[in-house]
Amino acid sequence: MTRLIDTHCHLGDPAFAPDREAVVDRMRAAGVGRALVVESDLARLAATADWVGRTPGLALATGCHPHDASAWDDPLRDRLAALWHGGSVAAAGEMGLDYHYDHSPREVQRRVFSAQLALAVECGLPVVIHAREADDDVAAILREHPTARVVLHSFSSGPRLREAGLDLGCWFSFSGMITFRSWADLDSVRLVPGERLLVETDAPYLAPVPHRGQRNEPAFVVEVARRLAELRGADPDQLAAQLTRNAEQLFWPANPD
Repeated sequence: MTRLIDTHCHLGDPAFAPDREAVVDRMRAAGVGRALVVESDLARLAATADWVGRTPGLALATGCHPHDASAWDDPLRDRLAALWHGGSVAAAGEMGLDYHYDHSPREVQRRVFSAQLALAVECGLPVVIHAREADDDVAAILREHPTARVVLHSFSSGPRLREAGLDLGCWFSFSGMITFRSWADLDSVRLVPGERLLVETDAPYLAPVPHRGQRNEPAFVVEVARRLAELRGADPDQLAAQLTRNAEQLFWPANPD
C-alpha cells in the first residue's frame, strides 16, 4: 500500500514512555511517513512539543479538550494564541464537546469551543474536533464559524452531524472503529468525498482489528486505510495516495512530501 499519514495520535501519552522512539521506527517501517501528534494535556505540552520538534515526520496539534473546558481563562487563551500564531503548531485541537463524560459543564464546553474556533480561524489553523453525544450542538457551533477548516476526528457521529459536516466542507477522519464488527455506519464511509477523507489511529486508544485489545500505535493506521478501501470499494493504493494528499494539504501545506 502507498505511504500513509496518521492524522491523530497521542504519542505524548505516558503509555508510550517506555518505547516512544521504537514506536516511531515501527511507524516508518510500516510505510507511515508522517503523524500528527495531538497533545491536549497542557502539563505535558512543553515536553511533547520539544520531542515532536526534534523528530522528523511529526507535527503538533494542541488545544483545550472539552474535558478541561472549566480550566479556560485569559492566560490559557493567551498561551494558545501565542502557540497557534507562532508557526510551530500544525493544527488547533482537539477541541469540541463531550456530553458523555461531562467533565466540564455543557454551557462552559460550548463557550470554550466557540472561543477556540474563532481563535483558530484568526490564526489560520485547521481545527481538530472531538464530538461525543453532542452532535446537534457541535453542528450548530460549527455553522457559526463557517470559515473554519474542520476535521471531525474519529468520526462516529450520526447523520445530522455528518450532513452538517458535508455542507460545511469538513474533513472526516476515520479510526480503527471502522474495523470493528459492530461498525454499521456504511453511509458515512461511502458518502464523504475522497478529497475530504483522512485516517487516524487515536493511539494509544482504539486499536484496529487485528490488534484490538492492544495498545494502538501509528503503524496500525495501515489497517484503518485497508478497511476504508474495502468499505468504499476503492483501490487501496489509489485511496492511500488520496489520503496522503489530503493530510499533507491540510497539515503540511508548505512541505508536502
